[in-house]
Amino acid sequence: MDWTVDQILALAPDEKSAAAGKKLASPAPWRNTGQDQRALWGECLGSARYQVRVDRADFGYRCTCPSRKLPCKHVLGLLLLSVNSPAAVPRSDPPQWIVEWLAQREARARNREEKQAQPAAKPVDAAAQARRAEQRQNRVLHGLDRLDLWLADIVRNGLAGLEHQPPSFWEEPARRLVDSQAPALAARLRKLGELPGASTRWPQKMLGELGRLALLTHAYRRLDRLSPPVQADLRQMVGWTLHQDEVVAQGEKVTDRWFILGQRVEDEERIRVQRSWLLGQSSARTAVVLQFSAAGQPFPEPIVPGVVVEAELVYWPSAFPQRAKLLSRRGEASRVAGRLPGAVSIDEFLDAAAGALAEHVWLDRILCVLRDVVPVPGDPAAWQIRDVRGAALPLARREHWRLLALSGGAGVDLAGEWNGEELLPLGVAVDGRYYLLDSPG
Repeated sequence: MDWTVDQILALAPDEKSAAAGKKLASPAPWRNTGQDQRALWGECLGSARYQVRVDRADFGYRCTCPSRKLPCKHVLGLLLLSVNSPAAVPRSDPPQWIVEWLAQREARARNREEKQAQPAAKPVDAAAQARRAEQRQNRVLHGLDRLDLWLADIVRNGLAGLEHQPPSFWEEPARRLVDSQAPALAARLRKLGELPGASTRWPQKMLGELGRLALLTHAYRRLDRLSPPVQADLRQMVGWTLHQDEVVAQGEKVTDRWFILGQRVEDEERIRVQRSWLLGQSSARTAVVLQFSAAGQPFPEPIVPGVVVEAELVYWPSAFPQRAKLLSRRGEASRVAGRLPGAVSIDEFLDAAAGALAEHVWLDRILCVLRDVVPVPGDPAAWQIRDVRGAALPLARREHWRLLALSGGAGVDLAGEWNGEELLPLGVAVDGRYYLLDSPG
């Protein structure tokens, strides 16, 4: 697959790495560059001579530099060089160090597959596992009791004055939830502390979020009366996690050609969270692949936005399955091209969004794909997109001049992340070509 500059820069761990990669996107610092159908390679001259290599199949990469930011500036620079100056990375036979590296990657992949196919080395102690689960369940229920008292105090005292509360007002009940082994619920509570004073509508938003928290605590106490998919959602909302092998065993598997329409990276409580949004070409299923990184480490699996890849996904059990894991990929990725399969009107999308919320009331965001919409500029808080029927959706509070320029004021196919109040554009299809849009992360 031929890369685009947008796709390469979207992989940079931060803006400094992207800027450093751009500085290396000229032939001057490079020696012994080359490429074939499988890989790109080259040696970059800096404080030392660094060997850089990239696997086209899945964007595996390696550089001999000591950088902890991955992909490093040398990997980004080589990719940008191959796009901006193709003649500087000529087609040639790979050197021995590339042949050996690719062989090692294939051997590791086979070992992983064989390991996954093998039964567990040690049988699970079901009785001990049940005891631990029961102990945790008791701690969680105790934590929910204390949370309900805290919520009742807020409602009884009213929302006035919450914007003057110190951070400890929110942190203390969140810490108690962590102690009760309900970490996901604690993270949701911490986010409430960001609402007071953030907008003129913060009291309405706060009241809505408090209501969803109360609904969650009451529903969790009635787990045995609910359907298994809803039980799975509630357990995840509290902080119970499924191991990867449990997801593979229990989740729904879907094979399709998947559009990787966009990606967001955010910092949450000392870790980086990456959300990659996918749309199935035949199934029209949407999916979000979550990856986590701590202490500056790279995300476990390279996922390139703006491409189409044939792959098998497995969904986490849910009343509205959305979170998924890439199980396997087949063949080479290609660029997203042509029209996007999506809603033909904003009303159609909002109906689908309402159906998703009816299934999973705690959904924070979903993928939105709209056809033939026009961006309408305004001040940073008033940008919109409008469909052919005149219906409109607000865009995220920022300026969207690149989206407007690409559209030329005409209808385009737009992919974005919808949070129930505003749409954050991720990419746009114009004249059969897909462009990634910068997303704050």
